[in-house]
Amino acid sequence: MPSVTPTRLLLARHAEVEVRYHKIFGGRIDMNLSPRGHEQAALLANFLRTRKLDALYASPMKRVQQTLAPFLKDSDLAQTVVPDLREVDFGDWTGMNWEQVCQKFRLLTHEWLEHIERGVAPNGESGPQFRARVEPALGKIIKRHPGQTVAVACHGGVIRMILSILLEMPLPRTNMFEIEYAGVTQIALNPGHAEIELLNFTPWRDAPEFK
Repeated sequence: MPSVTPTRLLLARHAEVEVRYHKIFGGRIDMNLSPRGHEQAALLANFLRTRKLDALYASPMKRVQQTLAPFLKDSDLAQTVVPDLREVDFGDWTGMNWEQVCQKFRLLTHEWLEHIERGVAPNGESGPQFRARVEPALGKIIKRHPGQTVAVACHGGVIRMILSILLEMPLPRTNMFEIEYAGVTQIALNPGHAEIELLNFTPWRDAPEFK
């Protein structure tokens, strides 16, 4: 049988956000990047220019748009903004830090993915609701670009959900993966299975050549 060129998804998380939002359940808060985040975005842009990208899809949230700005400034590749790639809604946890959530809701915050999956956050998205938003958007992207390489710029929670879908694993099990600011994970979609080709590669930390 002739070989089939896999579709490749290059999943890029936004760069570091404002310091006041560190270790906060940010979710729907439309925050800006920190000065360090803008530096990370510039290095991510240098890395993305080395890849042959056929399409670029992105969350509309400011932290993603600011991350992409250095790349888009000198690129002929236009982005397609997809509202359903926005970060998970943490409901009443939004704006709270881990300790506050732990104390107020009597939860172990290191198990936050378990809590999201079960819909524990009051007025927030449950795992099934989150998946019902992300999965159709992901399916459309994959269907439009068979055999191509597509960048998807979004959020840590969205990347975890995409990995959960493509690797056929429960969302809480994605806690085994680090998803760093301005980190890149590449997935090859082969007939019958998905393969991780690059996991949490951070140009600002792992590749001096992009500085």
